[in-house]
Amino acid sequence: MILLLGGTSDSAPIAETIAQQGYKVLVSTATDTPLSVGQHSNIQHRWGMLDQIQMGELITQLNIQALVDATHPYAAQVRATAYEVAQQLNLPYFSFVRPPSIQDQTQDLHFTANHEQAAHLAITFHRPILLTIGVRNLAPYVAAVENTEIPLIARVLPTESSHQACLALDIPEKYIILARGPFSVEDNGSLIQKFKIGVLVTKDGGSAGGVPEKLTAAKAENCEVIVVQRPLLPQQAVFSEVGELVTHLIAALRI
Repeated sequence: MILLLGGTSDSAPIAETIAQQGYKVLVSTATDTPLSVGQHSNIQHRWGMLDQIQMGELITQLNIQALVDATHPYAAQVRATAYEVAQQLNLPYFSFVRPPSIQDQTQDLHFTANHEQAAHLAITFHRPILLTIGVRNLAPYVAAVENTEIPLIARVLPTESSHQACLALDIPEKYIILARGPFSVEDNGSLIQKFKIGVLVTKDGGSAGGVPEKLTAAKAENCEVIVVQRPLLPQQAVFSEVGELVTHLIAALRI
């Protein structure tokens, strides 16, 4: 059995391709947020966070043959844990990282190394801020606008946990946008217009993360864009194409 750490739209095609090669695949996702993991009979699904000990126990109990890490490009801690567990158990480790959307950093964009830097930069424009970064990194932005009158709008997944996380940070209900992508250029543009957004904050989650549509809409609305750059990830066996990853995975399993 192959353990596939998923949680993005990349999970299903990877799981399906491996399953079609005759291998059983356990797709593990951190939350129970609805997500397609593939329909093949060889695919199973579990959900719930795994720390280092739990991941190691799961691998041992199920006699996992290889670990495929297809978590989000920004899930640095999860990826570091998976890589370390694989090293400890001498388990083949393969990383799938979707290609970035922003190849040219000479564009009229603002790049920061982390969310703290992005938050401090965002308030310098003194314009309403739209966060399209998920729910886990909102706190620095809330702290940054605390003593200002700058509106902070957060677009997050339409789940109760996301909603409650925003409320816990005292983000006003009217500024919490519960919605699931993909979002078109028109969707993003309408949101920017509605709240008179002047600064859009995003991560480079790749085309699957709707980044090109955000950038196009922001440019059309003369909106500043802050891009929080990707964290450094384990670099061993990194793939950005499903077919190439599975080819190398199968070759390793047959050694």
